[in-house]
Amino acid sequence: MRTPFHRVLIGVLAVVLPRFPVTAAPADPGDDNIRGMVISCQTWGWEWGTDAMVEAMQEIKDLGANWVQIHPYGSIDREGNVSLGRLDPTGPVPDWLARPIAEAHRLGLKICITPHLAPWRAGWNWRGDIDFDTPAKWARFFHSYRAWITTLARMTREADGFAVGSELDRTVWGHETEWRDIISAVRAETPAALTYAANWPDYQRIPFWDAVDVISLSAYFSLTDHDRHPTAAELDRAWTRILADARAYAQQHNRRVVFMEIGYDRSLKAAREPWADGARGGDPDSEALQTLCLDRALAAVAEPDAIIGTFIWKWFPGPVRRETFLASTPAMREVIARHWKDVAHAPGK
Repeated sequence: MRTPFHRVLIGVLAVVLPRFPVTAAPADPGDDNIRGMVISCQTWGWEWGTDAMVEAMQEIKDLGANWVQIHPYGSIDREGNVSLGRLDPTGPVPDWLARPIAEAHRLGLKICITPHLAPWRAGWNWRGDIDFDTPAKWARFFHSYRAWITTLARMTREADGFAVGSELDRTVWGHETEWRDIISAVRAETPAALTYAANWPDYQRIPFWDAVDVISLSAYFSLTDHDRHPTAAELDRAWTRILADARAYAQQHNRRVVFMEIGYDRSLKAAREPWADGARGGDPDSEALQTLCLDRALAAVAEPDAIIGTFIWKWFPGPVRRETFLASTPAMREVIARHWKDVAHAPGK
């Protein structure tokens, strides 16, 4: 029987941080840390229902992963309309949502669903810019967003984790009531543990962590303030500071923290601006910096405490062209396996 996401995480915390007043069933010994991979797509997501997706999940499991994440897309316009797109709320669950959940569980992986709004056709650079200038547009947004996110929650209710939103931080400020209503509506549709994936500068400004089970964030923290090639010790010092802040915040809110995305492009700015795309190949030294950044990030979160794991951004089913942030290159695979494989195959895992 699969163990629900929130029971695993609460059980972990009860063992590692007994001063937190939480109770739950004990965690499975193999679930003491989230070693996750985001498997992305180059279209709207049909790839998640293919044999190539199953092969990708097997590949990441072989590297030591125990979680996978997918991010179904929704579209939005400037008037606040979120479209259900290819989802028929009265029809069967499409294969590109049902199959990855079933195949992940067959492979012994857990799966998190993190829906993403795709804002590009509406003129926003990314979903963190989504904002509206009239009450009518705000009302339209929350009404249509609620319909979209609850439909996804219902269709993916066999998943282990579900994010009620991802990096929509501008829609949160001043709209706590609306978001709490959305969280309540999603809970009515799925038994999965719930989270909200904040962007890294904003996670300490989210007002409703008490309403979800886990604090999640996209962990693209700047690790340096210069463009020189950093040392491992320099990156380690940055992570010590970042994790100290996150642990203190977790304790304050009686929650654990998951890095819902952590990634580095092949770029000479990977340490200073981890969120930025590189030159799609870039300088010969860029791969060394990319792998160093991931190496030190995975080392920083290796032992579960208040920080109970991460999802690496990103992997793709099958061959891809002109993509950034690839975690599937030989050099990146080597880093991932070094941190995860021995842990995954240790006795009791």
